[in-house]
Formats: sequence, structure tokens, C-alpha cells
Amino acid sequence: MRFDVVSIFPDYLAPLDLSLIGKARRDGLVDLRVHDLRDFTHDRHRTVDDTPYGGGAGMVMKPQPWSEALDHVLGTADDASGPAPVLVVPGPGGQPFDQATARELAQAPWLAFACGRYEGIDERVYEWAAQRMEVRVLSLGDYVLNGGEVAVLAMTEAVVRLLPGVVGNAESLVEESHEGGLLEYPIYTKPSVWEDGDGVVRAVPDVLLSGDHARIAAWRHEQRLERTAARRPDLLAAAATTGALADLDASVATPSDAPEIAVVQRACWAQMVAVPQHWWGAPAESAQDVRDGLAHWDTHVFRSEGRLVASVRVRRDPADPAVWQIGRLMVVPDLQGRGIGRQLLAHAESLAPADVTTYWLNTATEVPHLMRMYKKAGYRPVGPGEGPGTTDLTKRRAATPSR
Repeated sequence: MRFDVVSIFPDYLAPLDLSLIGKARRDGLVDLRVHDLRDFTHDRHRTVDDTPYGGGAGMVMKPQPWSEALDHVLGTADDASGPAPVLVVPGPGGQPFDQATARELAQAPWLAFACGRYEGIDERVYEWAAQRMEVRVLSLGDYVLNGGEVAVLAMTEAVVRLLPGVVGNAESLVEESHEGGLLEYPIYTKPSVWEDGDGVVRAVPDVLLSGDHARIAAWRHEQRLERTAARRPDLLAAAATTGALADLDASVATPSDAPEIAVVQRACWAQMVAVPQHWWGAPAESAQDVRDGLAHWDTHVFRSEGRLVASVRVRRDPADPAVWQIGRLMVVPDLQGRGIGRQLLAHAESLAPADVTTYWLNTATEVPHLMRMYKKAGYRPVGPGEGPGTTDLTKRRAATPSR
């Protein structure tokens, strides 16, 4: 993914060479280029601002340097026939920048940022730019900063960390604050009992030491609700709707969905296997694997507030057209336990053509809650699957009553 940033303080963006963002740049996952707006001025003082028409305090950034700077960015496109960048202009008068916006921007192949200063950028620049690219004015919050650079640092980090391969533990991307509309649950580490500096003994909640993953998931969800109610009650109304498949936005996956599907897939399977390099003994799918799979499967995705939260893929069995294959049924970890998985399975079955007589799926043998869900839905084991530690299950389709 490519990022271009135009600023009068290019050194302000130096922190993007640090931590995971810097590593992503060095690994070639991110191409980030910073441009000095003053390089596009034509006077010896390198002037980028002037007084506002109509009077008033402060200075306004002139249109000429901005048009030339953005023209320069457009002229350096890696693919002349490809799409133009999405131009993001941080400003307190913009739409709120939130996690759903970060996920939306992470789907774009190219972002450009215009860092305003003083009282802002001449309005004509927005009009000029909108004829060449999509323009988004986004706000970090209801406060005013001296310039857009701080916002660009925050927005870039929020977007880049969503790209496949940037964050090592993909599961962390779907179990954190603002995912699913709720704040993150409390987290603890060793030791299980800690005596603080005041002599008070503080223990980790017993449920986290139980090894009962269903109880842990339920406790964490309860904690997310309580914490959100205490700190951000405004989020509860939106989050409460994510309990039924019908509340989600459904679509058939396209190649642009592949990176998100791959991340959600890894997050779901990380709960089930101890070896994160393998999916039940088979190689884990990359974003390219998912894209390739779209040619052989119909993959259906479901979103909440723009975030991909569930997916399943279906097809006729290439060797037996009467069999309907269901695969990669996934619900993000923080929304599990609400019945969405069962609804997703029923939805996958409903997609089968009328002449299908049997449903088929494959699951991990040593994951009891999955086996219980499928058996409760009427599936029965028919033998070991191709992958180590997996089982094939089938279910006869109920006959349609004749009229």
C-alpha cells in the first residue's frame, strides 16, 4: 500500500520509521513518501500562506503550492492506468475518523494526506482536487490542533496496522477496543497474584485461570459491555444490534475483501490450534490464497459498521454436483457466543440449489464446541478429512413437501 504525505514540516513524519510501521516500510509492505510543500513555491521566501479575504485572524494556505504538490504526487503514480489516491485532509471540520473508517481506508491501494496549517487550506484546493481524486476531510476529534501532521501520524498507524503481515498476532486486530463497537475487556499477565507497593494483594480473575474457553469468552464479553457502559455509553446502542445475521450487511466477496478475510481467518483459527503456522495441519491461507479461492468458491461476507465480522464459502462438490460444500465458516472472536455461527451455517445451507441432496463440511476433530454445533445442526461424521486432525461431516437435505 502506498502513502504520500504533503507537509511544510516533513521531519514531523519521522516517527513513521519507528516500531511496527517502520518495520512494515522496511519489509516492503508500505511505500511511504513525504513531500515538502515549500518545494512547490516560486518565491525566495518559499511562501505558502497569505491573509484571508473578508478579514479575520490568522493566515490561509495558498492554492498554487498545493495544486502543484498534488499534481506532482499524481504524476508519480506507480501505474499510470491505475486509480488515483484517496486524498485525506485532516481537520476539525471533517467527518469523525474511527475504526470503521480506518478499515475502509485500509482497502485503498493508495492514500495521500494533505497536512494543513494556520487557518487551513484555500477552499478552492478541495474543489480542484475533487476533480482528480476522492477527497475525504476527516477529524480525529472535537478539538483543534496546530496542523494536520499529528492526525496523519495517528491515521496512518491506525490504517497500516490493519494490513496483512504488519501485526504479527492477527487475533489482536479483532479483540481490541472499538472492534464490534465495544471497548476492550481487561487484560492481565503473570504473576497471577501480585502484591502492589501498598501491600495490597491483587489476583487475576479466577475465570482466566480456568482453561474453560467458553467461560472466558463469556466473561470477556460481559466485561466489554460493562466497561463500555461506564466509559462510552454512547457506543452501546450501535453495538447491541450485532447479535443476528440479519443485522449485518451481506455481500459476495470480491478480491478487495481478501486481506480482511485472511486476517479474520487467522484470528479465528488462532483460538483453535496451538501452532499458528498451520490451519489444522494445512498451510494457512494468505490474502492471495483467498483471492485465488474466489475462482472456485462463492464466498459470502458480512459486515457491521464497515468491519468484516463473518464469512463463509460454498460451492457444489466438483466430484458430485448433488453435494453442497460449506467451508471456512468464521465469526470474529469478540462476537462469538451470540448464535451468529449457527445462523451463518443455516444461511450457507439456504444457498444450495434445489437439486442438492447433501451438505458437507470439514472441521477440526479436537475442537469440541465446533463438533457440538455441527452435530446439533444435524451433521454426522463420515470419516477423517484430508487435513491432519480434521473430520468430514455430512447432512442429508430435508425433502421439500409436495403440494
